[in-house]
Amino acid sequence: MGSTRFLNISIPNRNLEIGWTWLSPTVWRTRINTECKYLLLKHCFETLETIRVQLKTDSRNVRSQQAIERLGAVKEGVLRNHMVMPNGYLRDSVYYSVIDQEWVLVKDKLESMLQ
Repeated sequence: MGSTRFLNISIPNRNLEIGWTWLSPTVWRTRINTECKYLLLKHCFETLETIRVQLKTDSRNVRSQQAIERLGAVKEGVLRNHMVMPNGYLRDSVYYSVIDQEWVLVKDKLESMLQ
């Protein structure tokens, strides 16, 4: 089916990233990614007491950007030439975040989507 996980965990700054997500095309546009992200975000804000969760994607990956935006994450900007890919391509990365003050609204939205 796929995978998604926590990375770039910063305990002193109470933030982390959700990413390295890949899903089988057979589950694209289903509730699986939404439910996974909901559970991860809920754990971040309600158990780990995180104050910021970030997500990033390749600027060329419009489908991923749309999925992140549907979650309720706020687009923060683009880091240009952020990563050198194995083929030498200079990747621009689009950054999004959810912060603790936004969690209640994001949670309500996600729970509504999952019903």
